[in-house]
Amino acid sequence: MPRVQLAFDAAARSDPLATVSTELPDTEFTILSSHPTDNGILGLLEIETPNPTTVIQHFDDASELSYEVLHTDTQLVVIQYLIPETESNRALRASGALPQFPAHLQDGWLSAEHTVTHEQTSHLPESLEEAGIPYRIQSVTQSYDPSELLTDRQWEFIIKAVERGYYDTPRGCTLTELAETFDVNPSAASGVLHRAEETIVKEFIGESGLKPE
Repeated sequence: MPRVQLAFDAAARSDPLATVSTELPDTEFTILSSHPTDNGILGLLEIETPNPTTVIQHFDDASELSYEVLHTDTQLVVIQYLIPETESNRALRASGALPQFPAHLQDGWLSAEHTVTHEQTSHLPESLEEAGIPYRIQSVTQSYDPSELLTDRQWEFIIKAVERGYYDTPRGCTLTELAETFDVNPSAASGVLHRAEETIVKEFIGESGLKPE
């Protein structure tokens, strides 16, 4: 599945937390968690700052935001906050692509990774555009579950081949010995391994973007 690294201007629409971050533009807020509740969005926030008192004062002055300081020292503030559901959150929810945490908020811009389907990849920008929220797609990479690449039979052969040392140098077992493990002839074992190896190599080349000289 694609992984989309997305940044969007949460402060472009009503977002009390993003507004606070614009008042402290040089300070990065690390959002450790965020989830909807009946009363709004409940989140956990970590802020590294040499001026925790100043940060807390900005939270005191914020409208539509309730909070509790869970920890503070000379360099760090940990805050639990509750805000109304925001336009950006509604847009992300509509696209089906909620951010993974931790996410980072600075000067109103929220940056996070989203794991989405190919269909959601196109819906994500559309949802933000419809909500009037400026955004930047910072990167798109492909992720996958390795178990989905191969058939069950191919996985059995590859795993057993690795366990028996077939891919070691020198080899820990021969193709014939590996074939005997599955009660098949060496030709059949070679065919299963070759198809599995072909899939793995092609996927690796495609994933890494390697090209021949």
